[in-house]
Amino acid sequence: MISSYLSNSTDNKQNFSTLVDLLGFRADSQGEETLYTFLMNGEIEIQNLSYQELYIKAKAIAALLQSLNLSQERALLLYQPGLDFVAAFFGCLYAGVVAVPAYPPRKNKNLLRLQSIIADASAKVVLTSETLLENCKLNSEGAELAGLHWLATDRLNSDLSKSWVQPQITEDSLAFIQYTSGSTGNPKGVMVSHGNLLDNSNLIYKCFGHSANSQGLIWLPPYHDMGLIGGILQPLYGGFPVTLMAPLDFLQKPMRWLQAISRYKATTSGGPNFAYELCVRKATPEHLETLDLSSWNLAFTGAEPVRAETLESFAATFAPCGFRKEAFYPCYGMAETTLIVSGGLKAELPIILKVDATALEQNRVVKVRNEQVDVKILTSCGQSCSDVKIAIVNPESLTLCPKDTVGEIWVSGASVAQGYWNQLEETDKNFHAYLVDTGEGPFLRTGDLGFMQNGELFVTGRIKDVIIIRGQNHYPQDIELTVEKSHPALRVGCGAAFAIDFKGSEQLVIVVEIEKSYLRKLNIQEVVESIRQAVVSEHGLEVFAVALVKTGSIPKTSSGKIRRYACRNAFLTGDLDIVKDWSKDPQNTTKFMNLQAEVDLIMHQLQPNKKDY
Repeated sequence: MISSYLSNSTDNKQNFSTLVDLLGFRADSQGEETLYTFLMNGEIEIQNLSYQELYIKAKAIAALLQSLNLSQERALLLYQPGLDFVAAFFGCLYAGVVAVPAYPPRKNKNLLRLQSIIADASAKVVLTSETLLENCKLNSEGAELAGLHWLATDRLNSDLSKSWVQPQITEDSLAFIQYTSGSTGNPKGVMVSHGNLLDNSNLIYKCFGHSANSQGLIWLPPYHDMGLIGGILQPLYGGFPVTLMAPLDFLQKPMRWLQAISRYKATTSGGPNFAYELCVRKATPEHLETLDLSSWNLAFTGAEPVRAETLESFAATFAPCGFRKEAFYPCYGMAETTLIVSGGLKAELPIILKVDATALEQNRVVKVRNEQVDVKILTSCGQSCSDVKIAIVNPESLTLCPKDTVGEIWVSGASVAQGYWNQLEETDKNFHAYLVDTGEGPFLRTGDLGFMQNGELFVTGRIKDVIIIRGQNHYPQDIELTVEKSHPALRVGCGAAFAIDFKGSEQLVIVVEIEKSYLRKLNIQEVVESIRQAVVSEHGLEVFAVALVKTGSIPKTSSGKIRRYACRNAFLTGDLDIVKDWSKDPQNTTKFMNLQAEVDLIMHQLQPNKKDY
C-alpha cells in the first residue's frame, strides 16, 4: 500500500490513501486557514478559498455529479484560470468521477485537439462556470462538445454538500486523465491514480524541503501537470498557502510574477527556462528598485532544457533584489511519472558540466579538459528522488548503457502512472519495459535522452527530435539557441529546428518567428544570411531551408515547449503562417514537400499507435 505521511501545524502525522481523505483531514485541522488565493491581472486579489470552503464546494459539486450517476465516468473541465477550476477538480475526486482538465475553446480557434481529447476520453459531461457556459457552447457548435451534458459549478448551493456520499475509491482508483502536451505528436491520456498523486506529492515535498511555513506562487496553467500537481496539489499536501495567477497575465507582463513573489514573500515558485529569460529581458532599473526576492529560496526550473547561461544572467540581474543563485532548483519529470523524477539539493548551486560537443554527437560523454575543443555546457537535473529508479538504456538493444554514454532515460517507481487511456498496446510498450540483459523491470520508457554522472541526471534531448546528419547527432534546442541569437529580428524561444529527407539525404530546416516590431522593416536576406552563418559556425551544418513566420504562430504545447513534430508537418504541408521563406533548392522544394507530406500521412495512418517521442 502506498502511504503518504504529512505533518500538520501540530506536528501530528497522518496516513492517507486518497486525496479525498487528505482534504477532509486538512478541513478538520486547518479549516479556517486560506489555502488558495487568485490574482486578477496577476495583481488584484479576487478569490480566496480556505480548506473548509474548498471541502464544502467539492462535496456540493460531487453531490450533483452523483445525482446524475456519473461515478467512474469522465468529466471535461473547461475553466479560465481561477479557483472555480480547483473546486471542480476536487468535486470530481469527491464524486469518484475522473477529471479531464483542458483549455476552454476560444473563438475562431482550432478545436481539433479538444475534440480529440473528448473522443478519446469518452467524456460524458462538461464542467464549467456560468460566465463561460454560453460562450463555450457557441464556440463549440458542430464539435463533439455540443453533444455533451453541460454543468456550471461556480454558483451551486452549498446545501448540496449535505447529500454527498463517500465514494468507493482507493489509492488505485483513477483520479484524473492528464493529456500530454503533444510536443512531438498527438496528445495521449495519461492515467493518474490517487496513489500516484500522493506518492509524487510526497517526493516533491521532501525534495523541495517544504513545510507548513512555505508559501507558493504559481502562474503555470492548471491544466498542465506542473501547474496542477506542483502548483495546486502540493500546497494542499504540505498544508501551506499558495497564490495563483493566470499564465497569460505573466506572459503579457513578466514582472507581475516577480512582483507577486515580492508582495507575498513566496518561498517556492518557478517555471520553464524561457520564463527566467523573459524576466531578464523585461527588467528595468525601476523594477529592480521595488522588488524584494529574498524570501524566494526555491526557484524550480524544468519542462525544457535548463541553460546555465540563463541561470547566470537571471541571478546577476536580480541579485540586487535579494535573489540568490543557490535558490535555483533544476528538476526533471513528465506527465507519465505524475510529475517529478529528479531534483537537486536545496540551497546548493546547480551542477554544471562541460563536455566535448563532438563526442556528445556520437553519444559519448567526455569531460572537457582542453578549453580549445568545442564545448557543450549542460546543467544537471539533480539526483533521482527517493524510491525512484533511473536507468540509462540503449533504446535499440534495450540493455544498460556503459558509463559515460548517452541513452534513453527509463524510470520506475510508485509515481509512474497507470498507462495511456484506452491504448493497451502503447501502455504495454512504454510503461512495461524490461531490460534484456538483466530482466529488471517494469520501467517507463520516457523517450528522453540523457546520462548519469556521479549520480546526477543530465538530459540531452528527445529521441524523436534528434537530428542526424552525416552520422552525427545534433540536438535541435542547441541549433535553435544559435538561431535566435543570430539576429535581433528573431523571437527568443520561438524557433524550431528539424530535419527532412530531401533526395535521399537529411537536410536541416529552420522555422522561426519574427519580432512584431521588425515585420515592416525586415531585411529578409540579412536575417537568412545571419542564420546560415551562425549555424555553420557553431554546428558545422548547412541550412537547407528557412521559414520566417509571423509572431505567435509557431506550434507550442500548453507549457510553452516548441512542437517540433507539428512544426515539421506544417512546413511540409505549407500550413505555416510564413512572412518569407528561403531554400537552397527552391525549384524542387515545394514539389518535394507535398510528396513528403503525403508519405508521412500514409505512414501515420498505417501506424496509428506509434509513440511520437
